[in-house]
Amino acid sequence: MPARLLYSLLLYLLLPAILLRLCWRALRAPAYARRWGERFGHVTPAGRPLVWVHAVSVGETLAAVPLIRRLLHDHPDIRLLVTTTTPTGSERVRAQFSTQVAHCYAPYDFPHTVRRFLTRMRPALLIVMETELWPNLLHACARRGIPVVLANARLSARSAAGYARVRALTTPMLASLTRVAAQTSADGERLQALGLAGDKLCVTGNIKFDLELADDLRQRAAALRAAWGGPGRPIWLAASTHAGEDEAVLAAHRALLARRADALLVLVPRHPERFDGVHALCRREGFATLRHSQGQPPGPDTQVLLGDTMGELLAFCGAVDLAFVGGSLVPVGGHNLIEPAAWGQPVLSGPHLFNFAEAAALLDAGGGLRICADGEALAAAVTKLLCDPGRRAAMGAAAHAVAEANRGALDRLRDLIDPLYPR
Repeated sequence: MPARLLYSLLLYLLLPAILLRLCWRALRAPAYARRWGERFGHVTPAGRPLVWVHAVSVGETLAAVPLIRRLLHDHPDIRLLVTTTTPTGSERVRAQFSTQVAHCYAPYDFPHTVRRFLTRMRPALLIVMETELWPNLLHACARRGIPVVLANARLSARSAAGYARVRALTTPMLASLTRVAAQTSADGERLQALGLAGDKLCVTGNIKFDLELADDLRQRAAALRAAWGGPGRPIWLAASTHAGEDEAVLAAHRALLARRADALLVLVPRHPERFDGVHALCRREGFATLRHSQGQPPGPDTQVLLGDTMGELLAFCGAVDLAFVGGSLVPVGGHNLIEPAAWGQPVLSGPHLFNFAEAAALLDAGGGLRICADGEALAAAVTKLLCDPGRRAAMGAAAHAVAEANRGALDRLRDLIDPLYPR
């Protein structure tokens, strides 16, 4: 039995579990209970062919923002469709682009769902951010002659090993791709080892380095800093934390408070469904905690500000003295180290960085990143940096230099996509 047929049969058998998972997620994040039809291809038909950009969730959506803006500028006559799979990603698309682009959830990878979606939307080009590969979608695009570009592609050694175990599915998927823009040569080599043809591969770099800090964003960050206590107050950010990290972050903050009683921690959990639980944890641990969503500035006695709003993390990065990036003290693989570096902030992380290995290596070699083996090391690093302005400034300048030196991937990606763009 062909591997893709077996995969499709298994997917249909799992449909009840998929629906139950949607219901379970809706209990924690009510937005998952809405717009189910889109996930099964029931979308409003497009009036004319369009270009489809797919980004899974918040991280991929934010990475795609500079590319989408460039495409809107270079090709104003072509309509763009941006899809995500999560409500938080959906919110980011709408917040960033409003009605400039069409938006819906991406279809599940059932053959009939994909066919319905492609028939209604009629994409002339599909751009997939990072490594979101689905066998039936790519097969259907190949059969219809729709070019597919894998943009800002990354593939960790761990993920490559997983794809290798299902090589009968992986090799045809990679053959269906028209072009691959890999972040690093190592990513490209792993993709080629799985069967990607060498003439389809181009190493373009990481477009997350092409982040633009607009004037209004800088003004927002400055206003936050003033409201949080101004330049004299030591403020640090724990961004995109996961379960199992918050306790270590709070312990590090307790150690800092022993040296600087006026210090403020801005704690931002990765997923909004965790906001209430993390707030309860902060209170249970005895910290004077304020929720950012309350809309009032933290007072001098506030010890923890819970970042429980969406779309403000980048501004938060510019309003603090240093940033710890989560998903790294637990084996999630890390999150975006480049955003705080672009602001010139010292960057701290845990050791689990396999999703951002190249950016981490560049920042580490340049002196802008400190990797903390555990919570105790994090506490020591935070305290040392916030009590030593000179060391902190030097590390922040090093991080900013690395971010600036690695710009340019967006131009290379645009040059790769442009010949495939519908005219």
